[in-house]
Parts: sequence; structure tokens; C-alpha cells
Amino acid sequence: MPYQSFAVLAALWLAWFAFWLISARNVKAARRTESAGSRALHLVPMLLAALLMISRRIPIEWLNLRFLPAMIFIQALGLLAVASGLGFAVWARVHLGRNWSGQITLKRNHELIRSGPYGLVRHPIYSGMVAAMLGSAIVIGEWRGLAALACFALAVLRRITVEERWLAETFPDDYASYRREVPALIPSPKDSWRYLRGSHE
Repeated sequence: MPYQSFAVLAALWLAWFAFWLISARNVKAARRTESAGSRALHLVPMLLAALLMISRRIPIEWLNLRFLPAMIFIQALGLLAVASGLGFAVWARVHLGRNWSGQITLKRNHELIRSGPYGLVRHPIYSGMVAAMLGSAIVIGEWRGLAALACFALAVLRRITVEERWLAETFPDDYASYRREVPALIPSPKDSWRYLRGSHE
């Protein structure tokens, strides 16, 4: 990977990480939190995904082989996906406000947010992060990037399963209708177009 592409990729992720650390302050107190074992089930594959992305050389040789040519326009498309995905995740994080948590929790006076990016998908932070991981895999262009994406996607799907069960228990009627009306991770073209036109509430 050319140094310039790597530098931009690293800068995007570092800027996102700095924002995430700063925004972790001033959130609502939790009234229910997942166990350490439950958290490990999705934290471990996420850490493995990060290691696959940042390692310059993987002991398993085929993971270092390229699945995409090292072409500038391909890497530019990947960087655009990273920036867009991280930006979408930041928008969702800001919109979620004090209800956010870095682990699966239910807050005191927890609110079911359905506006902003939560009107497009039920889990916009995860949508943005998966898009950013896909973009990173494109920039890297090696099989380790796709392996990292697969690890991350599995962790996200596991988190979504737990979160949705908790939210369904907390908001039985409202969350049932929310699930019927709004997709989990990928927004529908119709709803996205309606939102862009300003008619989505």
C-alpha cells in the first residue's frame, strides 16, 4: 500500500478514535450491563479485526496476497468509503447523545431513538463502522483486510442480536413496530431518498 494512502487511512481512524474517547464522557448511568463473558464474545473478534488491519505482515502467507490491484483510484474509493462510514457513525453517535454506551447496556431513563440516522437504519453506528471496515479492506487490498471485515461483521451481528433482545424487552410495542418499519443495517433506497428530500420525520 502506498505511504500516502496508509497515512490518510490511519489519520481517518485516529480522528474517529479520538472523537469516540472524548464523547464517551457525560453519558447516562447504566441500569443493566452485559457480563464480561458476553462482552468478550464480540470484543475479541473486533480486536482480531483491528490486528489484521494494522499488521504489516501476517504469518499466514495467503492473507498477505492481494485481491485488488494497488491502483490509486481503487484506494481513493476505499478512502471515500472509510470517511463516509466513519462520518455516518459519528453522526449517529452525536444524535444518540447520552443514551450511547461502548458496551451493551440499558440506561436509566433509556429512550428509543428513531430520528436522524436512526430513521434510516436501526443500528447506524454499526452500519457506518462496517462501511469503514469495507473501505479499509479496499485500501489495503490484501486478503487480511477481508478477513478483518468478516471478523468485525460477525462481532456486529452478535452485538445486534443481544441489543435487539434487550430493547424488545424494554419497549415491547414500540420496538416491534420499529423493526417492521426500519431495516437493521442497510437503508432502503426509498427511505433514503425520502430522507434526503426532507420528508422523513
